[in-house]
Amino acid sequence: MKKEAELMIADIMLEVVLPVFLLIAVGSWMQKVFKLDLYTLAKINFYCITPAAVFMSMYHSDMSGELLGTVTLFYGIYVLILYIVGSVFARSLRMNKGMKAAFNNSIMLDNAGNYGLPINALVFRGDPLASSIQALVMSLQALLTFTYGVLSIQGAKLKGNYRAVIIGFLKMPVPYALLLGILLHMWKVPLPTFLSMPLTYAQQSMVAVALLTLGAQIVKYPIQLYRLDVYISTFLRLLIGPAIGISIVLLLGLEGIAAQALIIASGMPTGVNSSILAEEYDNEPDFAAQTVLISTLLNIITITALISYAKTF
Repeated sequence: MKKEAELMIADIMLEVVLPVFLLIAVGSWMQKVFKLDLYTLAKINFYCITPAAVFMSMYHSDMSGELLGTVTLFYGIYVLILYIVGSVFARSLRMNKGMKAAFNNSIMLDNAGNYGLPINALVFRGDPLASSIQALVMSLQALLTFTYGVLSIQGAKLKGNYRAVIIGFLKMPVPYALLLGILLHMWKVPLPTFLSMPLTYAQQSMVAVALLTLGAQIVKYPIQLYRLDVYISTFLRLLIGPAIGISIVLLLGLEGIAAQALIIASGMPTGVNSSILAEEYDNEPDFAAQTVLISTLLNIITITALISYAKTF
């Protein structure tokens, strides 16, 4: 039994984790050598590749309406508990309002997109059900980012432009791609080849482009090893987050691929969006950058263990 477990962990490291971090490393190297245009890369990911991947995942989804509701319920409970846990720690550490917003964002806004989608694709070999679950989680994460994530920082800064927040959310392509994919799937609308082929090409490019972009983004942030608040955030994101996710899966009685996908989704590192928001609103940008970098590096260990555990469901 012990030998089988060791072989499983070795396989996960070689077949899932190593390919992901190899592409991240290549992206970091390219950024150092070529000084990539991160603004353009981010726009390609955000406005083209990610919406295409979300749409195609939902269009080809095997997810029932009941499971869609269950995943949404899972995510709602998950982020609510994370918010409570983060608020308790922020109060105990006597953080000011701005730092509390950055701290909560660092544990609630994970990297469900340009890290979570590739991990899901590699673990489940492109299984439509697993892909659609991760796509839904990513869409819910995007919704949380541009509602709570922005509002919390603007509230802390006491100069929130809530009209701009609403307009910004309405400009996001991912929720529209999610809704359109679900509707066309439900109505069984066939896609003509001139649409399905470019969408498929964009979807297939998602893993490589997203991870190369993440690697390039990480290089922007010089690592610092002295901040206790960064380690507390990383501990909550990488260990407490998955523990909460596993507990909710058990509470909801989920099994099989649905349970595995949600457990793995709960173990993603801090999302780059938390750092982008911090920079945009000048709210603890150094802290936010460090949580992204350190949680991503340590995730090599935690995601391997979590994938191995999730396979038992």
